[in-house]
Amino acid sequence: MNSRAFITGISGPTLTADERAFLREQRPWGFILFKRNVENPGQVRDLVASLRDCIGEADAPVLIDQEGGRVQRLGPPHWPAYPPGAVFGTLYDIAPQLGLRAAELCAALIAFDLTDLGITVDCLPLADVPVPGADAVIGNRAYGTEPGKVAAIARAVTAGLKRGGVLPVLKHIPGHGRATADTHISLPVVATPLAELERTDFAAFRPLADLPMAMTAHVVFSDIDAAQPATTSATMIKRVIREGIGFQGLLMSDDVSMNALAGTIADRTAAIVAAGCDIVLHCNGRLDEMIAVAAGTPMLSGAAEARAAAALAARQAPDQGFDREAARAELAALVRRAEESNA
Repeated sequence: MNSRAFITGISGPTLTADERAFLREQRPWGFILFKRNVENPGQVRDLVASLRDCIGEADAPVLIDQEGGRVQRLGPPHWPAYPPGAVFGTLYDIAPQLGLRAAELCAALIAFDLTDLGITVDCLPLADVPVPGADAVIGNRAYGTEPGKVAAIARAVTAGLKRGGVLPVLKHIPGHGRATADTHISLPVVATPLAELERTDFAAFRPLADLPMAMTAHVVFSDIDAAQPATTSATMIKRVIREGIGFQGLLMSDDVSMNALAGTIADRTAAIVAAGCDIVLHCNGRLDEMIAVAAGTPMLSGAAEARAAAALAARQAPDQGFDREAARAELAALVRRAEESNA
């Protein structure tokens, strides 16, 4: 793929003429969809095909945030409502095999929904480990508060996505669980000592370091780099994400348009690239910002290009023997058990 190092959203359910021209000229590596882009299955399939056609890449990655719970871009009446990640944690506490089974089933069902539409990447699993007093932006999206449990459930989610033919994006590396602010709104600063972060937050990501893609956290870890959030910190990316956690896959930023980042969109883009992220993610569909991001990102080359190719090569064909109806019934029974245990 002869692509520029960014992923972009678009403004609505169909491409505008200006968006088509922009995509053809700038050739982003991939695309990301949101609720504003979704009306019904046929429309989404057509949109996905149009995006790929614009850049002439039949296998260009199309991403979505389809976690279940309150972060679900596809929902009723055309797609099922799925449970939040905390449900798997509840079941895990009853018996670990129940939590892992529910997590894998749910992720597989989500993945088959996505592959039906041509969507090939889900921004899932989360390995964030929340703590008391943290902002609710993670909340019940998390699988638990113990790193080993979180990593085990995240691995099961990954297995489910793989079964449905969808690639995972591990988030929010190296951890969003301690953030006391919503990064859509402002920049959180975590003052926890490095030794404690290594034992808790970072420990949940280490067992998942082999995943093909990961998304950064717009969070300052002041004991390591007091000036920059992980997304724009060369120190965090090299020392913590690449060396400490051991993640060697394709590293993308969280959304460059979030208010946690400072400066203009051009400033933010430059900082993300300079810090060592492979891909800049831009989500809001504003064409003026998309143009600024494209102007500040290089064509994929070298190690970043190799990581991008390896990530796409990790995708497998969906398991044709997977029984969706049986899986839905089993998942529903497990969710009921979790609800009864919380009653």
